[in-house]
Amino acid sequence: MKYYVHTTGCKANQWDTHVIANRLEEAGLSPASPEDADVIVVNACALTEGAERDVRRFIGSMERLNGSAHVILTGCQGQVYPGKTFGADAVLGQDEKFRIAEYLRKTGTFVSPGRDRLMEAGEIHGVPRDKTRFFFKIQDGCDRFCAYCIVPFGRGKPRSRPLPEIMETLARLAGWGVKEVVLTGIEISSYFDPGQNMDLKGLLRQIETSPTPPRIRLSSIDPLYLDVEMIGIMAASRKIAKSLHIPLQSGCDRILGLMGRPYGIEYIRAMVGRLQKGMGEIGIGFDVIVGFPTETDEEFEETLRFISSLDIYYLHVFPFSPRTGTKAASMGGAVSARTKKMRVSALRALDREMRKRFFRRFLGSEAWVIPEGKVYKGDYVRGYTDNYLPLYLPRKKDIENNLTRVKIKEIMGDNLIGEVLEA
Repeated sequence: MKYYVHTTGCKANQWDTHVIANRLEEAGLSPASPEDADVIVVNACALTEGAERDVRRFIGSMERLNGSAHVILTGCQGQVYPGKTFGADAVLGQDEKFRIAEYLRKTGTFVSPGRDRLMEAGEIHGVPRDKTRFFFKIQDGCDRFCAYCIVPFGRGKPRSRPLPEIMETLARLAGWGVKEVVLTGIEISSYFDPGQNMDLKGLLRQIETSPTPPRIRLSSIDPLYLDVEMIGIMAASRKIAKSLHIPLQSGCDRILGLMGRPYGIEYIRAMVGRLQKGMGEIGIGFDVIVGFPTETDEEFEETLRFISSLDIYYLHVFPFSPRTGTKAASMGGAVSARTKKMRVSALRALDREMRKRFFRRFLGSEAWVIPEGKVYKGDYVRGYTDNYLPLYLPRKKDIENNLTRVKIKEIMGDNLIGEVLEA
């Protein structure tokens, strides 16, 4: 039998898909294209209506492309909305997806109720050939219950991977030649191994003196965790990449309060200042939701002005999407789709301006990147700098997946172009 896995959503899902693929290969299946697969697994996000729409469209396209395949829908979508099959033959919950070999010929819905989830074993038998960065999930689950977010229901209660397993896996990845690992989770700032009395800060200190790939990047992290101690750990590290993705969500205190976010904009302003003082070239990105219920034009303008006042790198912008089961889904004061679209456009225009401004700061400077194997625009490969600048380089075979010293030469359209100095 042959399989194909389609993944949507967060970086934690990338790890989950890697584990699912390992489980399928342990059961004797081999990877294939979607048109040739006997089993198609959809590891699906449920965060937004858009994510749900993409899943429905993908399953529909698979019915047309390969109608004989056994389609399995899983991930947060399967866990929180098991009745929405979109034509899949089987729907699996979060625990069931890691026992996927049991469901290769079953039809129906198999979803364990409640929020007590398992942290799956982290055995891996290799890494995808074309991947320079490897996503490694060290934590799962969330108890925050922000008003807009379905994830605590989809991912369950917080739990963390034991420290010895993390260090063993990082050493193994280094031995396989992986150069960059992204430590990911649903709320990595809540990482804690009770057996070792170890939190995330302790884990990062352990990584610094242990055999690991040379670059360790952190995925999305709670802004409240970015205190003086955490910034000091990052600033002093030889391994931790100087880039952070922060779920801001709004630049208006009233909207932050309605969302259930436990900080205000002045805390964020001070936090950004501390980060930039400690790591002057750090790349900082924000998640922002627009059109939250009752958000006025004036409050959106407040968000726009606040973000514009910060010298950060980029934005990920989302229109508010009501999710059945969350507090915000039953709030009054809905913002029209047209207004949300206009606000998204305004923030995405700001994002483009911020990215180019950040790019210009580094023209003529040198950096280290890890070029990927994929070819772009005919004869370029892409790699990321320590602070997450995407740099396009003329293709050379010997630089793929190697730490490479480069010079940042020019901006071509929306892209940074560099030249190789040392591989």
